Amino acid sequence: MITIKELLLRYQSGEITPQKYILDAINTIRTISLEAKDPAWISVATDAQISQQLKNLELLSKEKSIAQLPLYGIPFAIKDNIDAYEWETTAACPDFAFKPEKNATVVQKLMDAGAILLGKTNLDQFATGLVGTRSPYGAVPNTFDPKYVSGGSSSGSASVVARGLVCFSLGTDTAGSGRIPAAFNNIVGTKPTPGLVSTEGVFPACKSLDCVSIMTLTAADANIVLDVMKSNAQDRATEAQFHPIPKTISSFVRPIQIGIPSSCQFLDDGSYQKSFHKAIENAKGLDVEFVQVDIDPFVKAGKLLYDGPWVAERFAVTEDFLNSHPDSFDPSVKKIVQSGSLFTAAQGFRAIYQLKELEIEAKKAWAKCDVILVPSAPNHPTLEDLKNNPILKNSELGMYTNFVNLMRLCAVAVPAGFTEAGMPFGITLIAQEGSDNALLELAAQWQLLFGLTLGKSTTKASPAELTINNNNHDSIEIAVVGAHLKGMPLHSQLTERNARFLKSCKSAKSYRLFALPNTTPPKPGLVKASSNGSAIDLEVYRMPAAEVGSFLGLIPAPLGLGSIELDDGSWVKGFICEPYAIEGAKDISDLGGWRPYIKQLEN
Repeated sequence: MITIKELLLRYQSGEITPQKYILDAINTIRTISLEAKDPAWISVATDAQISQQLKNLELLSKEKSIAQLPLYGIPFAIKDNIDAYEWETTAACPDFAFKPEKNATVVQKLMDAGAILLGKTNLDQFATGLVGTRSPYGAVPNTFDPKYVSGGSSSGSASVVARGLVCFSLGTDTAGSGRIPAAFNNIVGTKPTPGLVSTEGVFPACKSLDCVSIMTLTAADANIVLDVMKSNAQDRATEAQFHPIPKTISSFVRPIQIGIPSSCQFLDDGSYQKSFHKAIENAKGLDVEFVQVDIDPFVKAGKLLYDGPWVAERFAVTEDFLNSHPDSFDPSVKKIVQSGSLFTAAQGFRAIYQLKELEIEAKKAWAKCDVILVPSAPNHPTLEDLKNNPILKNSELGMYTNFVNLMRLCAVAVPAGFTEAGMPFGITLIAQEGSDNALLELAAQWQLLFGLTLGKSTTKASPAELTINNNNHDSIEIAVVGAHLKGMPLHSQLTERNARFLKSCKSAKSYRLFALPNTTPPKPGLVKASSNGSAIDLEVYRMPAAEVGSFLGLIPAPLGLGSIELDDGSWVKGFICEPYAIEGAKDISDLGGWRPYIKQLEN
């Protein structure tokens, strides 16, 4: 069991070479796959494929140093609905198999960064399911107890990481397919914001919602892989995309506000509820503040995915094959896909309207918090449970995952301990679009605090392996005095940059405040006074350092950011005015602040 960060260190130190490590890894996989008939794999790399990739790696290392190849010699696997050149793509349906003409964009990016593809993994057929049993290649057993489901649809991808056969794997995630199996196998499952990572070369489930997910042992490893995989302008120039590249938030302002559901439904004997409450209690060691939020709008939105017309997307991409090969489908998958043919365009539009209304309701929760913490699943069914209720038990698992892509959110499933039965229990951290790296940073801190073993092993990662080296941690306190105050016309320039309100206070008694003429919207000018100063009302916000540059670009002359002394003697950055601008301006210092002046104007 080895993390990406640890293997890279061993390569860099010369302790081991990719040639030795990769050959040992593929031989282990072949032994397990062939002798034990491991259903996690659909295909495993041939000698020729391994040899060619190692030659390519050698060429790459002549052009760049190991330090410039973030995934140098790192073994990985991909779910078998993702294309790799000279590998069949089956989507877990042998009659559907085809050989693609090129690598999926994400696969090419990973190989260009030095990663070595060892195999393609099993899945719920056509990525339709959350259980890991709907495949003619066999049900993928849970790595901790084969009586329980492994989770799907990216079941094989989770299994091979949890057992240490590869350092990371790719899955796909439309409704929770990358998060549920991660939670059930004690690993990290990262679902990016829709649009952040290309889906070109991925056979779709719901094309407008699909995301490529990442399975790793640690959030720190996921952060490395995600940075390699992110889309760029060159990708967008040649690919059809449903979503814009989201604006990124590199880190949350401290303390992070985490929303806990005011009501949370569990569908087992109470074990999951106990595990969830225990996880929250343990998480109080983080630099966070917990707040209660209503997640009912999110859960209602999630029901639209399978109970609504989005299932028609699954029918749209498989309709021709379904008509020509009806017996090639898993029975449960066939039932779900066929149901998509029953929806009308009118129903589709009504569902879009309903989703928009629920997104407005969900804003009430986001106004209170940066991150929402939910159980990854409401229960963990056994294979016997699934046999008795195949559709119902699968549907239950999507309670806290189905809504995430519909609402353009990002999410990371993180291990959070074990149930009374000794099975892995996981939580999912969810944030608004573009917060992917900030969310992984929080997930890394979660793993540092909890100190759990990795996957199905007794190995614990070192603090260095769990830490994300982020150069954008810092935030800056900024005092505002006029049009950026709460309720004022320019306040949105703060909230758009993830600025957090800290306090209302006054400046030191050494400033004068002027109403500047001919400004739209009306703005004040705060000037340091040599004598006869006043204490002026301020609001102080904490803004991520990475956002300050764009904020500064919005500030027109004669205003700027300088240093302001507060009434407690501390100093913060804030709005100041060049002295020339106050000539002829109205001195409003005696009012004590901008709000009383605006109130005067309104009266």
